Amino acid sequence: MAELVLSALLPVLFEKLTSAAVKSIARYRGVDAEIKKWQRSLTQIQAVLIDASQKEITSAPVKRWLNDLQHLAYDIDDVLDGWVTEAMQRESTHESEGVTSKVRKLITPTCCTNFSRSTTTMLAELDRISNKLQDLVKEKADLGLRVEEAQSRPGNNNRRFQTSVVDPSSIVGRQAEKEALLQQLLLPADEPCDQNYSIVPIVGMGGVGKTTLARLLYHEKQVKDHFELKAWVCVSDEFDSFRISKEIFEAMAKVNENLTNMNLLQEALGDHLRGKKFLLVLDDVWTESYADWETLVRPFYTCSPGSRIIVTTRKEHLLKQLVYNPLNMQLLSLPDDDALSLVARHALGVNNFDLHMSLKPYAEVIVQKCGGLRLALIALGRLLRTKNNEIDHWEKVSSSEIWRLKDEGGILPALRLIYQDLSATLKQLFAYCSLFPKDFLFDKEELVLLWMAEGFLNQPTPNDSTEEKRLGHEFFDELLSRSFFQRAPNIKSLFVMHDLMNDLATSVATEFYLRLDNVSEKRIRMEMLEKYRHMSFVREDYVAYKKFEAFERAKSLRTFVVTHVGDVEVRQSFYFSNKILIDLLPQLPLLRVLCLSDFQISEVPESIGTLGHLRYLNLSRTRITYLPEIVCNLFNLQTLILFGCVELANLPNTFLKLKNLRHLDIRDTPLLFQMLLGIGNLKNLQITISKIVCILVNLDRSLIGGLRF
Repeated sequence: MAELVLSALLPVLFEKLTSAAVKSIARYRGVDAEIKKWQRSLTQIQAVLIDASQKEITSAPVKRWLNDLQHLAYDIDDVLDGWVTEAMQRESTHESEGVTSKVRKLITPTCCTNFSRSTTTMLAELDRISNKLQDLVKEKADLGLRVEEAQSRPGNNNRRFQTSVVDPSSIVGRQAEKEALLQQLLLPADEPCDQNYSIVPIVGMGGVGKTTLARLLYHEKQVKDHFELKAWVCVSDEFDSFRISKEIFEAMAKVNENLTNMNLLQEALGDHLRGKKFLLVLDDVWTESYADWETLVRPFYTCSPGSRIIVTTRKEHLLKQLVYNPLNMQLLSLPDDDALSLVARHALGVNNFDLHMSLKPYAEVIVQKCGGLRLALIALGRLLRTKNNEIDHWEKVSSSEIWRLKDEGGILPALRLIYQDLSATLKQLFAYCSLFPKDFLFDKEELVLLWMAEGFLNQPTPNDSTEEKRLGHEFFDELLSRSFFQRAPNIKSLFVMHDLMNDLATSVATEFYLRLDNVSEKRIRMEMLEKYRHMSFVREDYVAYKKFEAFERAKSLRTFVVTHVGDVEVRQSFYFSNKILIDLLPQLPLLRVLCLSDFQISEVPESIGTLGHLRYLNLSRTRITYLPEIVCNLFNLQTLILFGCVELANLPNTFLKLKNLRHLDIRDTPLLFQMLLGIGNLKNLQITISKIVCILVNLDRSLIGGLRF
């Protein structure tokens, strides 16, 4: 699915190629003819993208051609962005010297102090790009790619849902399973035995509805009245006994304790459970280790008889080692009739096809191909809801070539089909989420700011951050409505991706996005690292320098994001050597997004000044006491997050140089508010202070004084 970036990125390239700054610099450097050739070549390529996107499904050469083109588009964008950034830097220099004219004077030889040293390198890069472009133009003809009308491709337009969607928590065909499991939960305590709790398993393949059924039981009124304590923990791939124990304790005790010792934590949990009947849901358990399980349940011996642990899992090995009642252990796929009803609800807003008999044959084919999996049926139902009940769309979905793809890596063809229906921009935004690990809880506002920083939401009007953010929220809501995202079960303000959706994002991201975790480290090829453009790092308690050797090889990297698994509200800082940053940052000159949140660092290295393309800088919950003046040379910086920097005491004296800054988050950074009095000239800057969001336009002292924490 390599076309995902190209259709969205090419319009941005055309806009930059025709901008006044790029034209002026190209003329001065004598390469304006080369830039015009780029425009012509890209126009020829853009005309065949629709045909290429359809053929890449079954043609490996076309997919390779699209990947090569995407890499080259990134390279062109980096070159042009570097020129525009250089122009801004020179304009700032001239303004500080009292020069008012812009484009004309910013390109004069007198201000090109570093130009002579980079001319040879720059010309060599332009030649490489031009030659590669010509090769790709020739190859498109060899591949038989044709020009097609944009409207002929389903999903090419950005659509908004016009009708309400059935509540995703609604259950079809699971009433019997629910009632049987409910009875199991509410049974009186068994005869005295060696443990006071029992296991209630829900087992089934991914997407069949295990978590949804568990959630339905968890919120059932009878269950709430029956158990004194409840907790829900998403376990996922890594069975971290300490993390799970901590989340159980904090959920049941309603506290946020900073316990770092496993023994003290389990003693506290055992004391809290003493004599009480609890319900615990362990969602998405993958471990097959009985030793892991024994470690986790040690404190549970103090609980009251009749306590229950619901375990949802795809694997049965661990369960076979435990004592449990096998009732309803295996959650099967939905029967055809129930599956048809589920499609009807989400596609048509009705319970069956009685009033839509012409669509029923196609729905039956879809149900058969989905294998009765709830997630796939809902997602396809929502896709078809946008088709206005037109038979030809139902026929196209039921007979798509994508159904013939092998289900590699557990990615259902049904999910690839709903992904293929997305517009190019939505594909790009969804693929970006492959940087997040499974069960990662993310915030809508933060994700939109990341999309903006990456340039995914670029608008024709420069610096129109309000319109970009509005579009970002619309795109997010559409992905949510199509089941690509789900609301987090316990924190309604946060969101999560289903495991299968996370697998889908990883699958379509291919060689442009890499999530560096313990699994990916073992499978990535070192020679591929130089191609990656976006990388995330799943944090650990202690980080050795060797862990970041992969990033040093990724010279074209645009994104360095630190992620984590678990609740964002309980995440803790982790140790990180300042030397790693000092050595690493100069190796990554094309970075646009840098997230160092929760790093135990005490200062921002001066080497950050080499990141001229940077748009997003997150230093939240670090131990920094000041920002170096060099930060104010990051002229492209749009978002600066200083949330929870409790030791930060100073802003740079030249903070006003950050004219493109649009979002400043200083929540829980108490010493900083008094230093904001002089930033009124940063027009349209949005500042987040605690829970107050203020739009500052020509801000004066009286307005600052009127704000309260």
